[in-house]
Amino acid sequence: MLRKVKKDELYSCCEPSELPFNTTNDISALKETIGQKRALSAVEFGLGINSHGFNIYILGESGTGKLTTIRTILEEKAKKEPVPNDCCYVYNFKNNDVPLTLSLPPGTGLTFQKDMDEMITILRQEIPKIFESKEYEKQRTKILEDFQQKQKSYFADIEKDAKEKDFTLRKTVSGLVLVPVKTTGETLSEEAYENLEPKVKKKIEAIGKVLQERLDDAIRIVREEEKKIKDIMKDLERQAALSSVGHRIAELKSKYENNAGVLNYLKEVEEDILEHLDDFKPQEEQAPSLPFMKQVKSEPSFIRYSVNVFVNNRELKGVPVVIENNPTYYNLFGRIEHKLQYGMAMTDFTMIKAGSLQMANGGYLVIDALELLKNIFSYDALKRTIKEKEIKTEDVWEQYRLISTVTLRPAPIPFNVKIILVGSPRLYYLLYSLDEEYRELFKVKADYENRMDRNTENTLKYANFVRTKCDERGLQAFNRDAVAKVIEYGSRLAEHQKKLSAKFSEIADLLREADYWARLSKNDVVTAGDVEKALQEKTYRSNKVEKKILEATKEGTILVDTEGAVTGQINGLWVLDLGDYRFGMPSRITARSYAGRAGIVNIERETKLSGKIHEKAILILTAYLGGKYAIKHSLSLTASLTFEQLYGEIEGDSATCAELYALLSSITNVPLKQSFAITGSMNQHGEVQPIGGVNEKIEGFYEVCKLNGLNKEHGVIIPRRNLINLMLKNEIIEAVLKKKFNIYAIDNIEDGIKILTGLPPGELKPDGTYPEKTFNFLVAKRLKELSDAMKEEKESDDNNRDKKKSGKKGKKPRKQK
Repeated sequence: MLRKVKKDELYSCCEPSELPFNTTNDISALKETIGQKRALSAVEFGLGINSHGFNIYILGESGTGKLTTIRTILEEKAKKEPVPNDCCYVYNFKNNDVPLTLSLPPGTGLTFQKDMDEMITILRQEIPKIFESKEYEKQRTKILEDFQQKQKSYFADIEKDAKEKDFTLRKTVSGLVLVPVKTTGETLSEEAYENLEPKVKKKIEAIGKVLQERLDDAIRIVREEEKKIKDIMKDLERQAALSSVGHRIAELKSKYENNAGVLNYLKEVEEDILEHLDDFKPQEEQAPSLPFMKQVKSEPSFIRYSVNVFVNNRELKGVPVVIENNPTYYNLFGRIEHKLQYGMAMTDFTMIKAGSLQMANGGYLVIDALELLKNIFSYDALKRTIKEKEIKTEDVWEQYRLISTVTLRPAPIPFNVKIILVGSPRLYYLLYSLDEEYRELFKVKADYENRMDRNTENTLKYANFVRTKCDERGLQAFNRDAVAKVIEYGSRLAEHQKKLSAKFSEIADLLREADYWARLSKNDVVTAGDVEKALQEKTYRSNKVEKKILEATKEGTILVDTEGAVTGQINGLWVLDLGDYRFGMPSRITARSYAGRAGIVNIERETKLSGKIHEKAILILTAYLGGKYAIKHSLSLTASLTFEQLYGEIEGDSATCAELYALLSSITNVPLKQSFAITGSMNQHGEVQPIGGVNEKIEGFYEVCKLNGLNKEHGVIIPRRNLINLMLKNEIIEAVLKKKFNIYAIDNIEDGIKILTGLPPGELKPDGTYPEKTFNFLVAKRLKELSDAMKEEKESDDNNRDKKKSGKKGKKPRKQK
């Protein structure tokens, strides 16, 4: 049934009298998230359950406050939970390529680092003093003197015995050797030795052999004694150093007696210091190999005794909450840094740096899902970390290098982080459908609404939100008229009279812009006029494309008729969304029909400019025609439909009603009023279905009608089910009230026939026909004529075909010579 839309159906006004305050200074700031009961319940469940795989994905449209809300919730929850331990990397004395981790109570990581640095500094001063002390020197001298005395006694006996047997000991480069001598004491030369009688030579060789055996025994004994002396000297050094080292180590062991990992590490440190006491001794400078070159002084490294405080939780008041906006692999998992030294990239365990996962360990990590997927390696590595329950810091590019390089492989850290991904619904469902592992690792779905019910409670909370933004941004107070305008704008964004938009980022933008215009007007508070001004200026900044199209329409470049009546032509409505601004515009839809069997030809489809939904709408239209008018005969028709002067892809089904009216007008040759535009989809039974963008479409046709002046005949026909979505501009409401512009609502496709054609639609009679002088009668009559014409043509074609066949049978075959 066709009906004219009433004033109160065009806009849902928020009466200022419904708001119990004069300005936002009279109310409190918002302390909760509004309109997200389902999502908040899911978040509470996800944060509360301590089970593997129950990580959270928060999905919702941009601007609904997902990130702000989860940050607030986590910061409040984190304060009530104990601070996690610090994490330190230390040198691994057994395998220096695999640094070890130490877990210390929160805040003690830096203390332990400082204790170790102080201990090494003190030992570097004390140990050299010990080795320079008189007591140490006295013991060392005594040990050496005793050894030298024994050494002399060994060789003195051999030397005496050799002298008695005409031999002597001589020192050479190769060591001690026995040499025969004359009775005069002179060394027997080789020539003289050769001149001796064989018997004498044999005797000298025998004596020399015995003495050499004694000398070899003595040398062996001395060397063994040297080894013992070295061990004794080493023990002396250890005992001397232990008086200082043991004391310092014992102090640290006492301080960290409850940490088994630290105690084991200190034990290894003590042993390593005692094994490398030479590093603590003063280093002697070596002369340069070339006189003109300066010798680089070689200093021993004590870096192995340092402590790398990998994660420091000293300043935390609860568990960590980390928001990672750039989740590259290294930002998430940490990195092993390098420094160039003598042209080589060097690294050590002190250059291991923590990533977001390590910083958030024991707490919560919030990651932008889209950014996570955009960064190579990050998503797969995160899933692997969750599955294996340990965080590894690795050089991820190592496997892709042509030349393998030596690098560190730090010991992994136990993983204990609740991961919260924030992203769009589309991304959530893509991951859920395509990635089986995702389903096992992110089991909690927190789905944010993009709008909420417009009731008394939420309306007041909207006002509280305005107060909150005033406090946060330093804005002037809003009076209740201004707040009422903001609430109405929320319904416009939601495209629903009984809903409010949950896209608070857009509401916050409006508040800041209204505050600017209020200050420019020197107002003490923000008024409804300031809010209206902000909306107008925002539109003006963005509507250049819309104005250009209107200019082209007025000039006649874009053909749109708003007066008169034309057969097979109607004004459809479409919406162009530019991202930051969207608007509606009319488009001429034309139809041509004639006898044929091709059915309805969608020109957009033939030129590949039609989307899937639009193609479906054409098929629904065809089904409606057949079911309505081809009950007693076949639908023999060829018709074409197109959007004139639209050169991009056509998508959607909101023009189905307009296309049907244009097609029926072409079939019946009954003209349609061009002062109307129509929007609405339909089903196969002719029921008109709601569409999107109804406000923009009405406003778009209104602007076109204004170009040549409103004549009280202009109007728009919309689906009745879209009345709840109307939140029109004041200008259009005023035009409707003054009867300069009309808005009609329909439930069925036949409801709009009379106003567009001037003819009644006509009800189907029991005999299957329609009353004469009705629109449906003309449609059925014309379709019957087209069907009969096609039937006659078919019969004529069949007769001609039969004659040709019979003619061929009557001919005699020619005889061949």
